[in-house]
Amino acid sequence: MTDLASLPEVEAEPSLLSLVPKATAKQSMKDFKSDQEVRWCPGCGDYAVLAAVQGFMPELGLAKENIVFVSGIGCSSRFPYYMNTYGMHSIHGRAPAIATGLATSRRDLSVWVVTGDGDALSIGGNHLIHALRRNVNLKILLFNNRIYGLTKGQYSPTSEVGKITKSTPMGSLDAPFNPVSLALGAEASFVARTVDSDRKHLTEVLRQAADHQGTALVEIYQNCNIFNDGAFEVLKDNELAQEAVIRLEHGQPIRFGVDGHKGVVRNHATGDLEVVVVTPENASRVLVHDAATASPTTAFALSRLADPDTLHHTPIGVFRSVERPVYDTLMAEQLERAVDRGGKGDLSTLLAGNDTWTVVG
Repeated sequence: MTDLASLPEVEAEPSLLSLVPKATAKQSMKDFKSDQEVRWCPGCGDYAVLAAVQGFMPELGLAKENIVFVSGIGCSSRFPYYMNTYGMHSIHGRAPAIATGLATSRRDLSVWVVTGDGDALSIGGNHLIHALRRNVNLKILLFNNRIYGLTKGQYSPTSEVGKITKSTPMGSLDAPFNPVSLALGAEASFVARTVDSDRKHLTEVLRQAADHQGTALVEIYQNCNIFNDGAFEVLKDNELAQEAVIRLEHGQPIRFGVDGHKGVVRNHATGDLEVVVVTPENASRVLVHDAATASPTTAFALSRLADPDTLHHTPIGVFRSVERPVYDTLMAEQLERAVDRGGKGDLSTLLAGNDTWTVVG
């Protein structure tokens, strides 16, 4: 069990948000609502996420002209239309790549990526993991409804085994991705999970993601009431959620259930984490959550507690938040060193290279 009091204090780097121009007047949620009609299915969880983001943005105090939302393809990818900021509805799976170019070339921007489980984890899987490993200064909101909604109900990379859909009439054979596990395996420096209907929790996670230096991935469990209704009902029902939802809070024992009667401990024989009923004999074994520990091992083990079929014992909150070099900063420093050494950029020379020839007709 981690003794957080014994951890050395780390002097924080100057916030990269300080590079983004501040708003000249006080902002409200209304300032971030565009004039576009919001067009999702009635009851879609995207509405709740949109409202939470629009309500949270004024807290940043940033000029709207320096905030950008980049999306790929899918229901969630209509997001940029509804934000009164700059934005781009890009191509399938490529939002992290486009956002990387923007964030690294314009450090005066706050760049957000909005994507879905199909967009990010299928055709966009490579782009996602490389953005995470590079630690580009991006905030990635991954809407996970465990289905393809825009194309009308095919199974997605997060659908559970046996899922009956239009494209898997006899049940899906694919083992699903766990987005949090995937992000941790890619060495993401900030990984969190929240739920669309929990406005308070969602807003707090967004706040921490915005403050993070580097790539922050937030998985948002989001209901698709047309093609996969009730997929996360166990986490939303007031009674069921008390026994199923494990709320991770940095520096606090990982306990949950009515009156905290359940806890998470490490099995010394296997090294895995397991849920136990807390007793006076095992209370001292309950883990204290440390999101800032350098090793992602425990965070990964926590991510594996969520059963993909029943979602019983599902952690939400910030799994990992650590400091490591930010790609944008490293690249800017490298360019500055090149200029200091007398380097001069010439695009035509770069494109032509040293091996050129002239074709005479």
